Amino acid sequence: MTGDALDYALETLKIDRPGLRDRLMDLYLKLEAFPEAPDILRRLKAAGLRTAILSNGSPAMLDGAVRNAAIHELLDAVLSVEEVGVYKPDSAVYRYAVDRLGIPPEQICFLSSNSWDAYAASAFGMRVVWCNRYGQRPERLPGRPDREIRTLAGLSELIGVATGS
Repeated sequence: MTGDALDYALETLKIDRPGLRDRLMDLYLKLEAFPEAPDILRRLKAAGLRTAILSNGSPAMLDGAVRNAAIHELLDAVLSVEEVGVYKPDSAVYRYAVDRLGIPPEQICFLSSNSWDAYAASAFGMRVVWCNRYGQRPERLPGRPDREIRTLAGLSELIGVATGS
């Protein structure tokens, strides 16, 4: 899907540079985490909480990004929609996470910086924190995030994980 979206964007912008698509797609395998993410994940793990990623990305894309960001040891699960055969915001994806993690939706704190994802997880019944880094307006979608934060640093205060120094 990412490749298709990139193809569309390149065609729409009439960009035809040999090798550009491949270079851009390769960057998805090298994504870095936001600076505060590793520390927050460590604190969540130290507090005995389970951590996971639920993404529309392919397993190969997710594996590359997680390893490049050096957070693979801080995650209990990395879940790709490829196992489900549909993309978020389809409710089957959120059901997949519930089934794989063995946790009822209302006991999952779902965090996303994508408002559409946050709203869909909320409509599914998860407790949701929307990391609204860029001050976007709320969506007009079913569901509603329980909380809104500007950076992941705000997450530790919401769930009572010691912030330390």
